[in-house]
Amino acid sequence: MWSRLTLFAGNSNTDLAQKVCAQLEISPGKALIGRFSDGEIRVELCENVRGKDIYVLQSTCPPVNENLMELLVIIDALKRASARRVSVIIPYYGYGRQDQKNKPRVPIAAKVVADLLSIAGADHVITIDLHADQIQGFFRIPVDHLLGTTALIEAIRGELTGDEIVIAPDANGTPRARFFAERLKLDLAIMDNREKNGSYPRIVGNVKGRKVIILDDMIDTGKTVVRTAGAACQALAASITVCAVHPLFSGMSVEKIEESAIEKVLVTDTIPLCEKAKACGKIHVVSIAPMIAEVIKRLHFEESISSIFREY
Repeated sequence: MWSRLTLFAGNSNTDLAQKVCAQLEISPGKALIGRFSDGEIRVELCENVRGKDIYVLQSTCPPVNENLMELLVIIDALKRASARRVSVIIPYYGYGRQDQKNKPRVPIAAKVVADLLSIAGADHVITIDLHADQIQGFFRIPVDHLLGTTALIEAIRGELTGDEIVIAPDANGTPRARFFAERLKLDLAIMDNREKNGSYPRIVGNVKGRKVIILDDMIDTGKTVVRTAGAACQALAASITVCAVHPLFSGMSVEKIEESAIEKVLVTDTIPLCEKAKACGKIHVVSIAPMIAEVIKRLHFEESISSIFREY
């Protein structure tokens, strides 16, 4: 059934690639992906890809530039080996936060990355929870934008009692939090991050005595979720859980979470956990491998992808 399909993986997230291959019951594509002695990226395909549909899974997470360049070189190798179509699966899209010219003399780096992928030879991009939906418009090739929050919805659904409330940590995250709350049939609150006369930011919505679920697309420095958790505590929330798709956990973010009132953090495996995050008892991982595998199946048989998310 999969004779015309192969999945290759870069070095950024090999565990996720192995899980996807296990779901599809296929072996990962064979390739040598390493470095020359001077640090240049070395790629050598170890099997025939002529005329095949190829999927390349690579998160452009830290080290961002290394992983991005590795992805570009893999794409080029596949195109020069006469692959029929190269679909790039980017669970975490690096440079996604630089999606607009919000001040003078700054780049739109998310557009630069989109151009690089197209020029390298990608025919199709599959990515998960972009920081801004508008990034899809930066491409001149098809983009399938998957919702990693659906995996979190399924993971947390069985723990709900019905009295929970979802909090969007900022205005930009409101559509994502609304989708999450609607699927779980929960109320929605929003953080008002304006600080006036030294007062702490407040939550617009009643969270007193209720279990709070803070939803964000990523946890990087941890500042946003910890600040939101602090506001929930001041508003007398009963408990605080955080759900986030991309677990960057840079700097002192894990330490901030451990010291905060947050009881549990649910993340996906779009990015491998750092060692500190692995050791933190509050952090739990939900795999998105089944969702990616299902998307690959539907693409291979030219079936609808959007219907996956209507089921939740």
